[in-house]
Amino acid sequence: MSGVRRFAQWGLWLGGALVLLAAFLIGVDVLMRKFLSLSIGGADELAGYALAIGTTWSLGAALLDRAHIRIDSLYVLFAQKVRLALDLVAVLLLVGFFALVLWHGLGVLGQSWTSGSRSQSALETPTVIPLSLWIAGLVAFIAVGAALLLRALGLMVAGDLAGAARLISTRSAAEEVEDEVRDLQQRQAREGNG
Repeated sequence: MSGVRRFAQWGLWLGGALVLLAAFLIGVDVLMRKFLSLSIGGADELAGYALAIGTTWSLGAALLDRAHIRIDSLYVLFAQKVRLALDLVAVLLLVGFFALVLWHGLGVLGQSWTSGSRSQSALETPTVIPLSLWIAGLVAFIAVGAALLLRALGLMVAGDLAGAARLISTRSAAEEVEDEVRDLQQRQAREGNG
């Protein structure tokens, strides 16, 4: 799983960089409109592409970090085996949903390729370019999700329910507190060395 985690982390950095780039581009466009009465032209289109592509490439890291939101009001009342079964179903449904999105996205990509579709902005971007990058992010997420599911199933079959829970269960309040304390200690250590 360490290779999968490194790959997902790379996707997270790519996604974050795209969103930051989009925010910078929009900021520059707003300032140019305000002070120079000029526009970059297509900044909103590029920002939309960056957000869509960045999101799909970031989904895998969020899955591995168990950062996707789940409502767990009743969940905490169940036994560990029931919670693990629910977690397995939840991850399976999440990955399955995005597999369905990928399936339909591939149809749109094929249609865009065949018809030579371009955006209706001044940029006239060939839509296959952002669609391909978006679909690649979906494929990456599904691959990460499949690897996570297989690893969790392997741990469950081997009897390591705690290990499987660390992979796919919702984060407990204690885990959240531990992470916050660790982050605080790391920041304090950096400030002390700086």
